[in-house]
Amino acid sequence: MELEGVEVERPLKLHFIPFLAPGHMIPLCDIATLFACRAQQVTIITTPSNAKFLNKSLSSANPLFLRIHTVDFPSQQVGLPNGIESMSNTPDPDSSGKLYRGAMLLHEQIQDFMEADPPDCIIADFMYTWVNDLATKLHVPKLAFNGFSLFTVSLMETFRTNPSLHSLTDSGSFVVPNFPYHITLCSRPPKSYTGFMEPLLEKEVKSNGLIVNNFAELDGEECIEHYEKKTGHKAWHLGPASLIRKTVQEKAERGQESAVSVHECLSWLNSKRDNTVLYICFGSICHYSEKQLYEIACAIEASGHKFIWVVPEKIGKEDESDEEKEKWLPKGFEEKNIGKQGLIIRGWAPQVLILSHPAVGGFMTHCGWNSTVEAVGAGVPMITWPVHGEQFYNEKLITEVRGIGVEVGATEWCLTSFAERETLVTRDSIEKAVRRLMDGGDEAEKIRRRAHEFREKARGAVQEDGSSHKNLSALIDELKRLRDRKPFE
Repeated sequence: MELEGVEVERPLKLHFIPFLAPGHMIPLCDIATLFACRAQQVTIITTPSNAKFLNKSLSSANPLFLRIHTVDFPSQQVGLPNGIESMSNTPDPDSSGKLYRGAMLLHEQIQDFMEADPPDCIIADFMYTWVNDLATKLHVPKLAFNGFSLFTVSLMETFRTNPSLHSLTDSGSFVVPNFPYHITLCSRPPKSYTGFMEPLLEKEVKSNGLIVNNFAELDGEECIEHYEKKTGHKAWHLGPASLIRKTVQEKAERGQESAVSVHECLSWLNSKRDNTVLYICFGSICHYSEKQLYEIACAIEASGHKFIWVVPEKIGKEDESDEEKEKWLPKGFEEKNIGKQGLIIRGWAPQVLILSHPAVGGFMTHCGWNSTVEAVGAGVPMITWPVHGEQFYNEKLITEVRGIGVEVGATEWCLTSFAERETLVTRDSIEKAVRRLMDGGDEAEKIRRRAHEFREKARGAVQEDGSSHKNLSALIDELKRLRDRKPFE
């Protein structure tokens, strides 16, 4: 294309397909925005209900370069009520399974759309294993996204490519062999989990590259070299994606609509001294029993620290009876603690906004990667409480490798967030972890100092000449090279 005799480089046409869960959708859509901010033509393909909150969440993106295309979710076909189109809205394992099946059935609609409007590259969640074949059919490259750190992907690859690790009968803790860092896991991952992940990982490494919502300095060059040497697969670190959100409004609008007003939240935090508030949140799809919530409440109260605690909407209903409330809160807890001492948020919280506030000095987290990298980007040290999936891997990067958190002592590795756990993490263990991080002392100060160092590295990575900024530039150049090489093989 030429303009007044000057050649103008044609932008890439990129189609993004996020999986229908907040921990997948939110970071991939932020990464899509990064490409749009570089004047590349971006289309995000999702369902109508998810498009509603994404439209608001992506309001800061230039509409000239970013659009959302919707495909109908097959609610009736999978037996879900209309409007249930995200994992965060599924209350039980049965409905989660239906949601997953519905997401897989989007294949035909998405293929029809892409055949009519072929992109230069497809960037899709690795859950959609059929995308490799679609990219081959269209003769375009495909990049995979899984929402994990490369550290975690590398650990998964270690188990995938070393079947002997599964055959060992010892169920206790063990050191991961042939890995660039010394990692001690509390147990081997459940076979049901590794069995689910293996075919996804096999498809992932057949893509043209892996997009990572992290920055190279956190995963470490040792890990990057290890992954690329073992798999022959290129990893592109483009994060932390959450740092694209600069203003209060942009941070507040990331994700679903908040259950608390931004004004109320900020007013409360503004009245607290720096590093004195513990933020407690276990993500959008983790489900704890009432007994476990009761242990958390007792530990919070005993520690005496100020807190913001995010609880599931169905647990913490405003109109619940005293009898219902006392199943998960000690009697008189709200009267003694809510207000000056703490806040309970029922439902979705503006997490990026909360973590970026100077009053927040600690984050008790399930170690989902989205939450983890948001905390790192804000410089907030963590109390780690993994529950299922890859979260036990993430914990080790936080605590053993980078030293920016303390472990609460969770050892029960569940397959799903709905699994009934056999043992409780006791109030004593929780209080001990809270005090280790929030009471001060040499250990806490070292952890806090390292967390602040990684915050600065994260911010530097996304700035001009930073590692993630350079990676994005290099990836755009590589995709343009592939586009202009005809035909693409």
